[in-house]
Amino acid sequence: MIEITDIAATELKALLETEEKKDHALRIFVAGMGCSGVQYGMALDDEIKEDDITVTSKDIKIVIGPDISEQLEEATVDYIDTDGGKGFIIDNPSVNSGCGSCGGSCH
Repeated sequence: MIEITDIAATELKALLETEEKKDHALRIFVAGMGCSGVQYGMALDDEIKEDDITVTSKDIKIVIGPDISEQLEEATVDYIDTDGGKGFIIDNPSVNSGCGSCGGSCH
């Protein structure tokens, strides 16, 4: 099931403390479709639904709806800090990230 990297866990724990939301989980959801497939979103959430899948990785509670749990079997939540920006990302090797899957051009 989905994992979280050490750096992402550290950043999330700091965020939860700063936002005074230590009792919240990281919810992952489908935010839409893009040229490379499903686009996922993330939010801090303190409401867990009866059919949600809950996973704990590096002391971070992750909540996923049952409709996307299989899609995220091999996914990893990571944190990047580059010249282009910083933030949390989902690396999902089971998703086809080939450019042009929507029939358009990515150039």
